[in-house]
Amino acid sequence: MDFITSLVLIVNVISALAVIVLVLMQHGKGADMGAAFGSGSAGSVFGASGSANFLSRSTAVAAAVFFVTCMALVLLTAPKTNKNDLGVMSGVAASAPAAASQPAGQKIPD
Repeated sequence: MDFITSLVLIVNVISALAVIVLVLMQHGKGADMGAAFGSGSAGSVFGASGSANFLSRSTAVAAAVFFVTCMALVLLTAPKTNKNDLGVMSGVAASAPAAASQPAGQKIPD
């Protein structure tokens, strides 16, 4: 189980770095005006709009992988609990019968 957790953690870190890099590579909405006047964006490998589509799809895939691996890490590293465990209420349920079992006639000495 430790191997699977380590593998998912490595994929999680790689996908997080990929999301960071892909977001930083994309140009903002204001950069389109500069491309209209020939600032060199149209001469890229993917064309003027092809790079935006490729980068946005790659970012979406990397983000989906990141979220899936985050959920997998939560499920893999969560402590194993009993199905009958009441969570926060288990302490209240355990202490309530103990308090009720004391006889009413006894008093605490001064």
